[in-house]
Amino acid sequence: MNTEPTATTASERTSSSTVFGAPCWVSLMARDLRAAQDFYGNVLGWTFRPARLGEEFSVALADGRPVAGIGALAPALQVAVAWTPYFAVLDADETAARIRERSGTVAVGPVGFTVGRGALAADRDGAVFGIWEGQLLTGWETWRAATPAWVRLQTRDAFEAAIFYGEVLDWACDRPGCCDVEYEEDEVVLRSGGHVVARLGSGALEAAPDPSVRPRWQVHFPVPDVDRCVDAVRRHGGTVIGHLPGTEATLRDPDGALFTITTQTPAA
Repeated sequence: MNTEPTATTASERTSSSTVFGAPCWVSLMARDLRAAQDFYGNVLGWTFRPARLGEEFSVALADGRPVAGIGALAPALQVAVAWTPYFAVLDADETAARIRERSGTVAVGPVGFTVGRGALAADRDGAVFGIWEGQLLTGWETWRAATPAWVRLQTRDAFEAAIFYGEVLDWACDRPGCCDVEYEEDEVVLRSGGHVVARLGSGALEAAPDPSVRPRWQVHFPVPDVDRCVDAVRRHGGTVIGHLPGTEATLRDPDGALFTITTQTPAA
C-alpha cells in the first residue's frame, strides 16, 4: 500500500476501518523500479512521485491524480512480478488468520509501516491479493469515485470465491460501512458506498499453462485510446496477450506483470 507524501487534514484522511472490505489500492512490485516507471510512463502517460514508504516506492499519477503504486521488489523475494489489489481491513492479524482458516495462504506479513500494516496473500485457487490496515491514500473517496484503477477476479467459481472473500473481508455483514454484494447474471458485483469497486467472474482454469487464464485478480486501467497504448506496449518491450480494438487489451509488461487497459468502467 502506498500513500502520497502530502500533509492532510483529518477530513481528507480515510482509514481502512471506515471502508473495510473494499479494494483500496493497486500496486506493482517490479524488478527494476526505474525501468518500470519508464515503461508505464511511455505506455500510460504516468508521472511519478515518491511515496511515504521509502525511496524504493513511488506513486503513479495520471494528470496529477494518483492511480497506483510501484515499488522495487527485494532481490531475496523469489516471487512473480504482478499487479496486486489491496483490500482495506479492520485488523490485519485477524484477517490473516481468517485467510489461513479458510485454506488460503498468507505469503508475507502482516508487516508494519509508518502509516499502517499490510500482508500479501492468496485465496484457495491461488489468486494473489493484499490486505491493508491503516491510513489510505490522500483523497481516497475521490479516488474510489473516479475509478482510475479497478479490479476483477477471474476465478473457477465466482460464487464460491465470493463466500471466501465475504468471510475474510466482512462483505455483506451487519456492520455499518461494509461492502454490498449482488449477483448479476454470471458475475458477483461488489459495491462500496454505492460505487461498483470489483467484479468476480467464473471460468478460470487452475492448472492452465497460460497464466492469463489461471485464477487471478485482473487490474484494469481505463484509458482514452486503447489502440495507441497497445502500440506503445509493443514499442517499449511489452507483449499483447489479447486485443479487442478500440475497447480493451490484456498486456504483459517487460517483467511479466499482466494488466488490462479498457475504455469501460467497473459499472459497465
